[in-house]
Amino acid sequence: EVTINYRHGLPVITLTLPTRSERCRFTVKPMVTTVGAFLQDVQREDKGIEKAEVFATDGSKVSDATLMEVLLMNDFKLVINNTAYSVSPPVKDKLSSEHATDMEDIKSLVHRLFVALHLEDHQIRKERELLQKLDLLKEELLPLEQMKARIIDGADTKTSRLLWVGLALMSTQGGALAWLTWWVYSWDIMEPVTYFITYGSAMAFYAYFVLTKQDYIYPDAKDRQFLHYFYRKSKNQHFNVERYNKLKEDLAEAEESLRRLRQPLHLRLPIQEINDKD
Repeated sequence: EVTINYRHGLPVITLTLPTRSERCRFTVKPMVTTVGAFLQDVQREDKGIEKAEVFATDGSKVSDATLMEVLLMNDFKLVINNTAYSVSPPVKDKLSSEHATDMEDIKSLVHRLFVALHLEDHQIRKERELLQKLDLLKEELLPLEQMKARIIDGADTKTSRLLWVGLALMSTQGGALAWLTWWVYSWDIMEPVTYFITYGSAMAFYAYFVLTKQDYIYPDAKDRQFLHYFYRKSKNQHFNVERYNKLKEDLAEAEESLRRLRQPLHLRLPIQEINDKD
């Protein structure tokens, strides 16, 4: 037989140990002790207990993570080895609304005291972890940053060179057309030539739009060519762009976490209050 009595506000579960054949009392703290912890205490008391489980009245197994306070609200079955015990917890007097409010105030005060005593240590430990993570990320990013700087310089040089080559070709074309118009042929002959050159340029710009889905705007075209050279050189030099971007994101996230962690330390406010204000 398993009996439950309340003594000094705490439930006392009395049961018979199967191996020792003697009654044993177990005092539990319902708001802290779980079903699994209670069963472990029973098995620890009697080494002959091979299996201890708790089932609800409908036959479903009660999780070990369930608090004893929840378990003691209803009848249940305690199975020790192959013996099942039906347990009916006594009805506990309900607290008055005023007493319940006082209990909630005490719980809130205890929680605030715990936060006040342990928050600073937690923040210091978290800050140390973030600083170590920042050092590791910066150390891993340093060679990638140097390689990226070299690749950017090379891509920028090739892009600028291409722009100057384009300017030289346009100047050469204009000079050649002027020479053919005034010194070799007449405007009557060169007019159709310039027309088809203009029409060919329009076709080239339209083809650029068809291929890139973008208008041919000089700054955008320059940036597109720069990216083309950048990714081609990155591939040749085995520069992992995705890995670099991931490290930069992790670094920014760690720096932001460190900033948010240090802000409540400076203001003497808990972190959750800062989060609520955001």
